[in-house]
Amino acid sequence: MEQVKRMLEFIEKSPSCYQVVGNVQKELETAGYVPLMENRKWELSSGGKYYLTRNGSSLIAFSIPKGKGDTDASIPQTEPIGFHMIASHSDSPCFKIKEEPEIKVEEQYVKLNVEKYGGMILSTWLDRPLSLAGRVVAADGEDIVIKNLAVDKDLFVIPNVAIHMSRDMNKGVEYNAQTDMLPLYGGAENEGSFRELIAGAAGVKSEDILGGDLFLYNREKGRIFGANGEFICAPRLDDLECVYASLQAMLHAMPERYINLMIVFDNEEVGSTTRQGAASTFLQDTLKRICGAVGMAEDGYHRLLAESFMISADNAHAVHPNHPEKADPTNRPYLNGGIVIKYHGSQKYTTDAVSAAVMKKICERAGVPWQTYANRSDIAGGSTLGNLSAAQVPVSTVDIGLPQLAMHSAYETAGAKDVEYMIRAMECFYKE
Repeated sequence: MEQVKRMLEFIEKSPSCYQVVGNVQKELETAGYVPLMENRKWELSSGGKYYLTRNGSSLIAFSIPKGKGDTDASIPQTEPIGFHMIASHSDSPCFKIKEEPEIKVEEQYVKLNVEKYGGMILSTWLDRPLSLAGRVVAADGEDIVIKNLAVDKDLFVIPNVAIHMSRDMNKGVEYNAQTDMLPLYGGAENEGSFRELIAGAAGVKSEDILGGDLFLYNREKGRIFGANGEFICAPRLDDLECVYASLQAMLHAMPERYINLMIVFDNEEVGSTTRQGAASTFLQDTLKRICGAVGMAEDGYHRLLAESFMISADNAHAVHPNHPEKADPTNRPYLNGGIVIKYHGSQKYTTDAVSAAVMKKICERAGVPWQTYANRSDIAGGSTLGNLSAAQVPVSTVDIGLPQLAMHSAYETAGAKDVEYMIRAMECFYKE
């Protein structure tokens, strides 16, 4: 249960993708990982531990095996034989605040103009305490600076319409993102204050702000609940459960023959087609530079790919207690039932018989249960990281996740036991 509590704390401190990556960085540096820059030459050592970021919202950490007989921190005398990779994502569905967002209403209220980020369950954002997090870009003389911010204060609410004014509400409402989902910010006297608010939170002058990537986040804390404390509720379980699990595994497993990589992509919820997404060259660029820095030529890169394996970790749908008919007739994962191996006939998930067999053996060695998931054949499912990443880095890949309910809700539900299961399996994978 200690891991669950620590994970909920991690989620609470990570209200946007920028805080996710920043918090992972802190943990890595505490464990001795050395930061690298994409615009600098890399000097890598046998047994070394490193990380780099892109856009402040994606991160790759890696550790290099110590060569046999190495006594100095030189290039490994024994070449690594492949890459062991775990990928997850830092973003979650939410509302992005538009440029020039303030809207005055009848000289009485100020609300903000926002737009959807990702496929959200809109109704779950209503009548909840909300705040903002993200980053701003500001002028600093002739330069620009990037400042992350997270306002630790209840700032907004998106109020529902009363049942008295919408008598058919419980028969189903279609919410309009432009009219129904704008957050109330303050009274009329607060007009013009939003820019000052974000300037204060970022520690810059309001007149120096050049732009920002700001998002609403749910202020509800994560909780453990159930008759025996067997369930958890929290915002952003998809996919911060998997980010947290892969981080814990990375921190506690040193490789012997493979180069271990923990990968946190951004923008999975909007298609991954950005320079920091799974469809970008971020991973490929990193792997090629690792090979070059440890003295391996182009041929060596391709040899390592041929012996590599990726776990694409993004949460999965559990059987719903009120709607079990929504699940596939035979592939039916449950909360606290263990790691979910995800299949899709059209390869939205990359799992095949070989990669599934590898994952099952990993679970067996780690002593953790596994389950299988497939969509009902008459219901379209989503996609994830594995198939998009494989277009740039073609390695054997399995898509897995932890079972959860209400995916893409502002407040999601999962099983308390499953977090530990995932950490143990990932640690076993990294340790070979």
